[in-house]
Amino acid sequence: MTLGRAIAVVGGFTMLSRLLGFARDMAMSRMLGAGPVADAFFIAFKLPNFFRRLFAEGAFASAFVPLFAAERAKGGVAEAAAFAREAQAALLAVLLPFTALAIVAMPVVVALIAPGLRDAPQTVAWAIDFGRIAFPYLVFISLVSLYGGALNGLERFGHAAATQMLLNIVLLVALFALSPFLPNPGYAMAIGVFVAGIVQWVWLLDACRRAGLSMLPQWPTLSPRIRRMLGLVLPAAIGAGAFQINAMLDVVWASFLPNGAISILYYADRVNQLPLGVVGIAIGTSLLPLLSRQLRDGSTDAAMANQNRAIEFGLLFSLPATAALCVTALPIMATLFEGGKFGPAESARAAAALVAYAIGLPAFILVKALATGFYAREDTRTPLAIALASIALNIALNVIFLWGTHLQHVGVALASSLSGWLNALLLGWVLIRRRHLVADTRLKSRSWRMSTSALAMGVGLWLFLHFAGGVFANPGVMRWLALAALCLGGAAIYGVVGASLGIVRVSEMRALRRQPGAGPAID
Repeated sequence: MTLGRAIAVVGGFTMLSRLLGFARDMAMSRMLGAGPVADAFFIAFKLPNFFRRLFAEGAFASAFVPLFAAERAKGGVAEAAAFAREAQAALLAVLLPFTALAIVAMPVVVALIAPGLRDAPQTVAWAIDFGRIAFPYLVFISLVSLYGGALNGLERFGHAAATQMLLNIVLLVALFALSPFLPNPGYAMAIGVFVAGIVQWVWLLDACRRAGLSMLPQWPTLSPRIRRMLGLVLPAAIGAGAFQINAMLDVVWASFLPNGAISILYYADRVNQLPLGVVGIAIGTSLLPLLSRQLRDGSTDAAMANQNRAIEFGLLFSLPATAALCVTALPIMATLFEGGKFGPAESARAAAALVAYAIGLPAFILVKALATGFYAREDTRTPLAIALASIALNIALNVIFLWGTHLQHVGVALASSLSGWLNALLLGWVLIRRRHLVADTRLKSRSWRMSTSALAMGVGLWLFLHFAGGVFANPGVMRWLALAALCLGGAAIYGVVGASLGIVRVSEMRALRRQPGAGPAID
């Protein structure tokens, strides 16, 4: 499968999932607001997701996929499936006792990640309850990440990408169906998280079966290939999870801020995650198996070209997204979330945080493309060292912003963005020094053109809001129509200016030319 088609498949399903996620978050903002129940649920929800992204997605996507591709090249699908079963056994050997320990020790876990809430005992009590209900999700979703990595290694991206939608569907059903029977909607959401993990696991287990990957359980063994994988996992987990570590640190810092700060940052980050998820995750997911195969086959020129196109693709969408989010943050937050327990004051606070997060959006997406250049070469230590530097900067900036300025929750988001830029710049610098990344003429010439087009779009959006922004003061259908007009108008400006500058050509929007030996079509 070509890189372009793979990105389109993963990005398309991710877009559908994000839209469902917005529907979920809109319902949550109106039923939970930005108060103690919401803060408690978001703490509980972040726990299994943090460890899933740090270890299962971060480590196994970065360490497992290249090794899976190697086993497939040597022994075919049967040998790759045997390796996947060994990896599953090793993963469960860690996850099951870890999950049991976390459930028992949930009061300590909550105290560690939200130390500023010790004066809010009810919020802490809810967070402990929600965390114990939701944390087993980690076991199921980690297996989902492993199965998805195996399917991606076979260049079958469809089913794995579609699993993201199932979580949002189940959570929406749980929110409306269970809330009337429980003390508050937070309990319904926590139960929904647990059930969603089971649903996603069953979905991908069946997809693996139909792809010829039997995932029957077996006892864990320390075979040579498992030892090799474990040697890559720890640095990969931290290196690939720098963004997730910084996101979890955001909860720590926000817990020291006034009530609702954790929820405000969550809603702002959810909007910022739309382009990051659709573009960044699609690039990282699609590029890793392709680069691993090409480098193993000695096709270094093709790998270099795909690395350049991944960076270009990321900039093509992240630059205008940054400009749009910075200019239109307030109308976006007000239109999506305002209503019920989420009022204008919450919209203004969330909009300020969204601007700070959006500043780092291009960096977050570039990290997905650049880090893959290391993981495809089975180098997990260099991204680890760079990630540690990024995390150190995040901590230092939060100390400065929270206690040396009046930025409050905006400082938390800004620190994440600046540390993300350090991560991206260092990854790019090392790749260039090693000659693993050489920017081609197309990337160089189009980077400034994309920047110019994004700037023109930002100016156009600002003028619209300056002269017609009053329409957003009235909630209801007109606000939604105005936001739709704003989005379409911004896209039109970027498209027209971009076409005139030559950054988009119809022929080039088709997938990259299929390389010899490309994998099967999508499922």
